[in-house]
Amino acid sequence: MNIPFLDIWRKRPEADQSPLAAAFDRDPEGVGELLAECELLRARAQAAGVRLDDTPRSLVAIDQLTPRWRDDPEELPWIGNDAGLYLGTVIVRTVPGAAWQVWPGGRPVVRLASGREIDVVTAGLDWAVGGSPELSQVYAEAAEF
Repeated sequence: MNIPFLDIWRKRPEADQSPLAAAFDRDPEGVGELLAECELLRARAQAAGVRLDDTPRSLVAIDQLTPRWRDDPEELPWIGNDAGLYLGTVIVRTVPGAAWQVWPGGRPVVRLASGREIDVVTAGLDWAVGGSPELSQVYAEAAEF
């Protein structure tokens, strides 16, 4: 039975999905690699002599960086976003059962094996603006679950 309005109705939720969420549905590993790039944060860390190797130890090193980005209102949100995505990358790569999840609106979060979701971008922005919670602290809490 072919009822045209049903086809449109079935497709409608996809229209409400962000391009990132749609891409994640098609290729979660590829999107995970894209989220792990964090180019600005990696460049700033390298300039400060910090190597980001996707380990919890590197989160401690990032927490110790001098927050020069706070003097630049244009750079601040980008560093915060990258810091959150890097935090998520470390959690996904080192905490058993952790995985990226993208909400329909396009917000990347990390889902732990327990089902708890961590809004890593918000954590990264909070860290970039005020220095807390420290990225290593958010990681430690995620690793406990």
